[in-house]
Amino acid sequence: MARFRSLGAVSLLLSVSLSPAWAQHAQGQNPNLPDQHAQIEQDMQHTQQKARQKKRFEDIQRDSQKLLELATELKQYVDKSGEDILSLEVLRKAEEMEKLARQVKNNMRGE
Repeated sequence: MARFRSLGAVSLLLSVSLSPAWAQHAQGQNPNLPDQHAQIEQDMQHTQQKARQKKRFEDIQRDSQKLLELATELKQYVDKSGEDILSLEVLRKAEEMEKLARQVKNNMRGE
């Protein structure tokens, strides 16, 4: 009887001490798994950052092209108007250019 008790106690102790290791092994968990998750998350963040940079660059290109077009139109309006008269359209173009130039500047700063 004493053998069965000691055998039961030993098996109970082994099952309690080995259960976390077996549970981890049974679930297929790898001790390096948190490192892998961190690496995957870091890769995702890097990919997102590159996508944001690409979009920002494309926005700067588009806005710069629009700014060039506005400057050309403004020059044409000024050339057409007389020396003493500036039309309301010239003022609107200048304000639109100023707003767009501010937007391009902020975008270049990454704001």
